[in-house]
Amino acid sequence: MLSLLQKLAYEDAGIYLQGAGPDRGGMKIGIVDDDDTMIEFVSRLFESEGFRCASFRRGRDLVSALARETFDLLILDWNMPDMSGMEILQWVQARLQPCPQVIMLTSRSDKDDVAAALHAGADDYIVKPESAIVIAARVRAVMRRTAPRTSPDRYERFGTYVFDRSEEAVTLDGVPITLTSKEFALAYLFFSNQHKPLSRGYLMEAVWKSLADLTTRTLDMHVSRIRTKLRLRSENGFRLQTVFNYGYRLEDCR
Repeated sequence: MLSLLQKLAYEDAGIYLQGAGPDRGGMKIGIVDDDDTMIEFVSRLFESEGFRCASFRRGRDLVSALARETFDLLILDWNMPDMSGMEILQWVQARLQPCPQVIMLTSRSDKDDVAAALHAGADDYIVKPESAIVIAARVRAVMRRTAPRTSPDRYERFGTYVFDRSEEAVTLDGVPITLTSKEFALAYLFFSNQHKPLSRGYLMEAVWKSLADLTTRTLDMHVSRIRTKLRLRSENGFRLQTVFNYGYRLEDCR
């Protein structure tokens, strides 16, 4: 259970987080901590604002999830019984390209520890205990620094491909290509995340909004169709590659 002080801080942070933007619901946060109270505190803080949170009490469980799923932000405790937050950070930096953003949330306050984590690739370092409003502000600051700049225009160009987001239409060298609504959403997701490996689970959640009664074969069939329809080959500037036992990645070959 949350303490009264935590609840009050949580309510303050909820006010502060308002207006974080309509896209915040698509952001997935992975939280690892062996303290159940802290897990509940941080998860509730961000779930109340529409973020998707996955919590882990063992470092190796988070690493296993990272091999299957795509996370936008990781919040790591340093002192874990099986695999420390620092070891997870080093694994992420070595294995995942591009890396999700990482914030260390730990009771270790030694300046050498802070410096070591930041040098290893952490985007921020928060020493526990800290108020919810400060945690929220630090997370939002990381999000602002790392969020891709999006165009407000109806049309978005990627090489010789032009996406009409209003009509869910695509042209290649000026020639219209007919896509279903799901195919358009999937294609736009790939082009908006070039060079980033996207897991099958992430793609299904993002496009279909639910994993119920949905198989990976359905996703693979849609990917095959957009690969063919959009002619995603090197000569057209983009290649859609399968990432073994994980998902897909769109590469800019220009």
